[in-house]
Amino acid sequence: MVTLVLMGVSGSGKSTLGRALAAALAAPFLEGDDFHPPANIAKMSSGIALQDEDRWPWLDSLGAAVRSVLQEHTLAVVSCSALKRRYRDRLRSEIRTPLMFIWITAPVDLISSRMRHRHHYMPESLLISQIAALEPPDATECALCVEATQPIEQLVGFVTERVESLRASYRI
Repeated sequence: MVTLVLMGVSGSGKSTLGRALAAALAAPFLEGDDFHPPANIAKMSSGIALQDEDRWPWLDSLGAAVRSVLQEHTLAVVSCSALKRRYRDRLRSEIRTPLMFIWITAPVDLISSRMRHRHHYMPESLLISQIAALEPPDATECALCVEATQPIEQLVGFVTERVESLRASYRI
């Protein structure tokens, strides 16, 4: 069993790529935003950045949902900002199966434009705090880095190829 976690700042394309990957890999997709408690959504909607203590229940709830999905599937795809190493560690401890982080990067002006043109509770004003909080994953975290300026089909092909290689190697 393995979980692909699409990570990055808000507006980077986690949900879009996550849904496309899940479809290509015939895997369930869990939208991390759906697991935020109402208090977190209210804070973010008001332009208040979440603190660690706000994130722990969210990450725990998301981790429990992934564990539940993995009882019936060998692969799950999840969108989650996972900005800091400690958040990724929390997901690992909650999910308890291998995680592959796929870090989505993009120029700030592209992300800002996306945030201005979508209907979401996360205001563009919080982008700077997310960028400041981001701790890029390193090689020890089993991470891929993809550039969101690439066509979605190309990104799906790139990630799918690596995932299928891992699945074959580990018989997942």
